[in-house]
Amino acid sequence: MPYVVTRSCCADASCVLACPVNCIHPAPGEPGFAEAEMLHVDPRACVDCGACVTACPVDALKPHTALTAAEQPFLALNAAYYEGDPHPARTPLALVPEQRRLAEGELRVAVVGAGPAGLFTADELLRHPGVRVTVHDRLPTPYGLARAGVAPDHQDTKGVTRLFRDIETQPGFTYRLGVEIGRDLGHEDLLRDHHAVVYAVGAATDRRLGVDGEDLPGSVAATDFVAWYNGHPDHAAASYGPALDGERAVVVGNGNVALDVARILTADPAALARTDIADGALEALRGSRVREVVVLGRRGPAEASFTLPELVALAALDDVDVLVEGYPRDLPADTSPRTALLAELAARTPVPGRRRIVLRFLTAPVRVLGDDRATGVEVVRTELRTGTDGTVRAVPTGATETITASLVLRSVGYRARPVPGLPFDEGTGTVPHERGRVAPGVYVAGWIKRGATGFIGTNKTCAEETVAALLDDFDAGLLGPPARDAADGPPAAGPGEPGDAVDLGGWQAIDRAERAAGALQGRPRVKITDRDTLLATARPATPAPRRRLPLTVLRRSR
Repeated sequence: MPYVVTRSCCADASCVLACPVNCIHPAPGEPGFAEAEMLHVDPRACVDCGACVTACPVDALKPHTALTAAEQPFLALNAAYYEGDPHPARTPLALVPEQRRLAEGELRVAVVGAGPAGLFTADELLRHPGVRVTVHDRLPTPYGLARAGVAPDHQDTKGVTRLFRDIETQPGFTYRLGVEIGRDLGHEDLLRDHHAVVYAVGAATDRRLGVDGEDLPGSVAATDFVAWYNGHPDHAAASYGPALDGERAVVVGNGNVALDVARILTADPAALARTDIADGALEALRGSRVREVVVLGRRGPAEASFTLPELVALAALDDVDVLVEGYPRDLPADTSPRTALLAELAARTPVPGRRRIVLRFLTAPVRVLGDDRATGVEVVRTELRTGTDGTVRAVPTGATETITASLVLRSVGYRARPVPGLPFDEGTGTVPHERGRVAPGVYVAGWIKRGATGFIGTNKTCAEETVAALLDDFDAGLLGPPARDAADGPPAAGPGEPGDAVDLGGWQAIDRAERAAGALQGRPRVKITDRDTLLATARPATPAPRRRLPLTVLRRSR
C-alpha cells in the first residue's frame, strides 16, 4: 500500500479531488462521507503518485515507508475497509458542483464564532463573488477548540489551522475578535452592517453527571481541565495542584476528550515541554504525583464514543501501560478493528513502575466521595439491555465499589448555552432550525446547530448545508438590506464594543509573537494566556514622538 490515511478526516476532500484514480473513499457524494471518522486509500488502486499528500491540508496521508511504529496499524485499517468492495461501481463523482450565481448586489454576512464551524462557514460563503464576511468571537484569538481543545501532544491534528489561515486571508474576510455578542453587541447591531447572521458559537459548557459530590474541590469538568492545559484565557489561571497530589485520577466518560485527558495526565512532562501546552499547566504537571488514570464508561466498548484513530494512538504509547479491565480475550472471527484492539490491550501484562491508563466499561458513577475535597468515586457495575425501541441501555446491577482518587473529571460531553434572542431546545442543547435556517437572515452552524457531535471535519459539511440555505434566501429576496450602506466604509464600533477589538492584523501579530517565543524554546509556539497581554500584543506599536532638543543644546553640539 503506497499511501495511508493516519488520522481523522478534516472533510476538506482535497485528497479525493487530487487523486487521479479515484482510490480514496468514502468520497463526497458516497454513503458515509459526512459521518466517516477517517478516509481510506484503496491499496489495489493507488498508483503511488503522491498527489493526495500534496493536497491534504493537515498532513494526514503518508507513504507506507514513512509510517512510525505507532502508525503501522493504519496499514491494516486502510486495507480492511476495502474487504467486500464497499464502493464497487467507482462511478466518477461530481465533486465540484457548478458555481451558483447570486442575485445582483453585494452580500454581507456576520459569522459569530471563530472556531472550525465559523471558519468553514466563512470559506463556503467566500467561494462566491460579491460576498463579504465578518467573523466575530469573544476571545482575542480565533480557531476555537482547534486552539483550545485539541490536546497539545496532537500537533498533527492542529495542522488544520493551516487551512484556517488560508481561509482568513481571502479577499472579503474580516475579523472582529475580543467582541462578545450579547454583551458588547446585539443581534440588531450585527444587522446594521450585514444582510444575515450565522451563529457558530459551539458548545461552551459541560454536561453534568447529576450525582452527589460532583461540585467538591477536585471534581472538575474535563472541558475546564482541557481549556486549562491549552491556555484558554478564561481558565489559564486555574490551579489543580491539590488534585494532582494523589496517585490516581478518575475520568468519567469514554470519548476522545476523556482519552486526551488521561494521556496528558500520564505523559512525560519532558515530552509535553516540546508542545504548545500552557506554561502554567506544564509546571503543575511536572509536580504531579498521578500514576494511574481510570477511564469509566457506563456502557460497553461497542458503544464507546472515542474514535478508532484515537484508540490506535493510545495503544501505541510506549512509556505508559494501557490496560482494559474485564474484557473477553476469545473473540468471534468477524471481530471489528476496535474490538480486536481492545482485546489485545486486555491481554497485555503491566510493566512494574510504569504510569498506566485503565479503561473500564460497564461502570457508572453513583457519587463523588469526600468532605472538603474529592477523595474518590463510588461506582456501580452495569449490564446492557436492549429496549423495545432497539436502544441499548446500561442498567445498574446493584454491585458497587469505591475507587479512591484525588482528581475526578467528568467528560460526558459538551453542551451549548442559549443564544440571546434565539429559540433554544433544552433537551438537545441546540437552536431549532431547518437545514441551518432559524429564520430568513438568521442561521446556525456547528454544535449549536447539531449538538456536540462529530469531528473538526464534520463542520465543513454542516457549513455547506447552512450556507446553501442562506444563499437560497438571498436569491429569493428574503434577506433585508443592512441599515448601513457599504459605501460608508468599514463597520463602526457598536455601542458596547470595546475599542481594542482585534482584526486580522492584530491576530497575525499575536500569532507571530507566540511562534517567535516558541522558536527560542524548540516549541511550535508559546501561548499568550492573559487577555490583556493578548490585546496589547495585537495593537500595533505606536512610535515614540521625536524629542525636540532645546536650541542651546543644538548650538553647543555644532
